[in-house]
Amino acid sequence: MTSDWQQQAKKGSDILKNSIPKQWLLPVDRLPPVSQKSVVDFPRQSGLLNENELLITDMSATALVAEMGNGRLSAEEVVVAFLKRAVLGHQLLNFAKEFMADEAIARAKEHDEYYRRTGRLVGPLHGVPISVKEHISMKNRTCNTGYVAWVDKVTTEDSFLLQLLSKAGAIFHVRTNQPQSLMHLCCSNNITGTTLNPLNRTLSPGGSSGGEGASMGFKCAPVGIGTDIGGSIRCPAAFCGVYGFRPSSLRNPATGIKVAASGQETIRGVVGPMASCSVEDLELFQRAVLEQKPWNIETSLMPVPWKMVTPTRDMTVAIMWDDGCVRPHPPITRALRHAKNKLVAAGVKVVEWEPYKHQHGWEIISALYYPDAGSKQREVLAESGEPVRPLTEWALSYSRSTPLSHPEAWVLHDQRDVYRDEYHALLNRHGVDFILSPTYPGAAAVMGESQYWNYTAVWNLVDLPSVVFPSGITVDPKVDVLTEQDKKYVAKNEVDEREWHKYQDPERYEGASVGLQISGRRFKDEETLAAAKLVEEIIKGET
Repeated sequence: MTSDWQQQAKKGSDILKNSIPKQWLLPVDRLPPVSQKSVVDFPRQSGLLNENELLITDMSATALVAEMGNGRLSAEEVVVAFLKRAVLGHQLLNFAKEFMADEAIARAKEHDEYYRRTGRLVGPLHGVPISVKEHISMKNRTCNTGYVAWVDKVTTEDSFLLQLLSKAGAIFHVRTNQPQSLMHLCCSNNITGTTLNPLNRTLSPGGSSGGEGASMGFKCAPVGIGTDIGGSIRCPAAFCGVYGFRPSSLRNPATGIKVAASGQETIRGVVGPMASCSVEDLELFQRAVLEQKPWNIETSLMPVPWKMVTPTRDMTVAIMWDDGCVRPHPPITRALRHAKNKLVAAGVKVVEWEPYKHQHGWEIISALYYPDAGSKQREVLAESGEPVRPLTEWALSYSRSTPLSHPEAWVLHDQRDVYRDEYHALLNRHGVDFILSPTYPGAAAVMGESQYWNYTAVWNLVDLPSVVFPSGITVDPKVDVLTEQDKKYVAKNEVDEREWHKYQDPERYEGASVGLQISGRRFKDEETLAAAKLVEEIIKGET
């Protein structure tokens, strides 16, 4: 017998089911077996996409705009190619919440007509297909944010960010999955289920922008939009082998992004870009948004115009090998060691970074995630009677049993601001421009095991803009074995022991990409992106 909450959830899954362009679905017998871990090569093997479509979907947004600008590609053929790849990706990864094929193709045709008539592009994102995390509102569409109780909620206008991107020429073709409550580094809810990682389908794609991670990892779009309050852009980027940017808070517009605890300012969430191919595409997104001066409308934003920054090797990069709380797995250390050697050889000044009271930082931020003791989230969950997912309960366990009083909140706010100032003072004292660090203790999390956030959350607390990029290193169980010294490792604490124990069998992470994280000074977003671009080039260079 179907319960009331299941009937309600089915409305959301039906929206997805009915939106899938059926003409591009492959028969089940033409899909890889469920046991096949990596599916990143399947688009070429599938026969669904022709050679031109495979070429298009392998291109960066920057390259696509250039090709549409010189008339070699049309917006329509670009959108159709990514739609076909997205349908295939959804069959393999369950990453989508809703397809918008007809609308996307119609808008692409309008772009092509504009180009034929004027010889100009609509804007800097002309014809670029962008996948969108579902809780970012779209006009006349439901916005459930992963909650069964909100399946019927229809928003009346596009979020401000989408309005700006649309003016810049972007085309939205698919909305992507997120976890119940938005507070998982996995991606599972009671409406459309669990999203898988294209590099290894036994691993999480990350969260809460896990649908976006899978979308980028399978190249269902060249650019996507995620949100981040503790690592929700950066972990999916790292887990899926792609690019993600957490901007400084109050830089990108957030009006129209639906969350349970709207108005919460103790820890500010941010919205930012993800990209399948390059840091350059993250810059393209940021420039397209900020050149429109969104602070003139969303007045809480910092009026900081976008500026062009040229990367330079005249910088000091500090490497943080671990955070003093949880030891990273061997592939992470291997990637950092490789990065250090390459940077030193390229003449970049590299120093060691001593993590500054990261456990104290976690105690502050975890208390501030739920100043209401998670009552808003539990209220929305109770409204439908849907069961609480295990990682939702895990996340809510960080809150106290009773809400913070005003004086208690004020103490934590003060601690937050003091810690942020102390961290920036250390950067100044040591002359450090950027910190290169792990994104997560492992290359990715086995499904359901994503339980440690502080390699990313600490930068939310300190509010450092941070870029995640693939290091070029993937987990190789034959190379990334536990040494005799590793086997004798004595954990610092229970959490460290739990996370270290997860790597006792390296084969669990086979094929996972190691993503590294580079963090810069607050509001030095452009400099951080420029540094990430250069550091990646150096790390992956032949010399």
